[in-house]
Amino acid sequence: MTTPAQTLARRIEEKMKETVDSPTLFPQLDDIFLAAERLRKVVTHTPLSQNLNLSAKFGANVYLKREDQQIVRSYKLRGAYNCMAKLPPEALANGVACASAGNHAQGVAYACHKMGVKGTIFMPSTTPNQKVKQVKLFGKEEVEVVLTGDTFDDAYVAARTFEREQGATFVHPFDDLGVMEGQGTVGLEIFKDADFKIDYVLFAIGGGGLASGVATVFKHLSPHTKLIGIEPAGAASMRESINHGKIVTLDDIDKFVDGAAVKRVGDMTYEICKELLDDVIVVPEGKVCTTIMQLYNEEAIVAEPAGALSIAALDFLKDEIKGKTWCAW
Repeated sequence: MTTPAQTLARRIEEKMKETVDSPTLFPQLDDIFLAAERLRKVVTHTPLSQNLNLSAKFGANVYLKREDQQIVRSYKLRGAYNCMAKLPPEALANGVACASAGNHAQGVAYACHKMGVKGTIFMPSTTPNQKVKQVKLFGKEEVEVVLTGDTFDDAYVAARTFEREQGATFVHPFDDLGVMEGQGTVGLEIFKDADFKIDYVLFAIGGGGLASGVATVFKHLSPHTKLIGIEPAGAASMRESINHGKIVTLDDIDKFVDGAAVKRVGDMTYEICKELLDDVIVVPEGKVCTTIMQLYNEEAIVAEPAGALSIAALDFLKDEIKGKTWCAW
């Protein structure tokens, strides 16, 4: 028989869990500044440079934040390392686990090697061999790669099962405050480096971690800047969720833009993006393909699909672009 004291204790525990897991928790600007300091000797402060071809084409000032020049060629390192660096030693004792189609995996692998932490990384079996090799390269002896399923969501289920069975700590690719804070440092660098007014910022949305962190920075430091998230048409989980007023899990997705192809966005990231973003637009995968070729042929930039996503969106915003200053990556 349950006593009143036990009932009260259970209710308090449940209420505390609700508070911890609440989707209304937002990253704080102070914590993003702390993340920047934490990452100062780990990540590259990537350049913000005007792209003359795109600027001329659209009659605007188009700046690219070159996160393709990051150590692991992606901003994902920022979130993964910051998240792990904030964890207490006991949380790292049994190692960490993660699920990723590639870039988050590389970030976690790099952090594991840098911090001397064992990592088990679950990736879809469809992941290009080059990305698997890069994960092993960055993680070295600290990391084991497990290929499973066809999508990120399959790998996610396997990683969470491993977490429960082995006692590892799961490093979420987007729905984690530490991850959002780390990825928000991209926004801090843009704000610091831009000695001009930025009218619009465009960023890719997969699960919403980058969007949540960067939007937090700009809403505090540059509230006039319009924030636009970009999703691939075949995996527009954030757009669908915002349109329906609740999180929507997609039945099927197009995996071509693998770095932004998730069936379900995060609980926290949905709430943040719904509140802070000015718009979320979708771009057909075919347009992403032509943009990849354009970047290679005209700029000598080798971009993966997710890296070309926001640049591909410029054609769909050309009426708004003229005479404005845009930042994309």
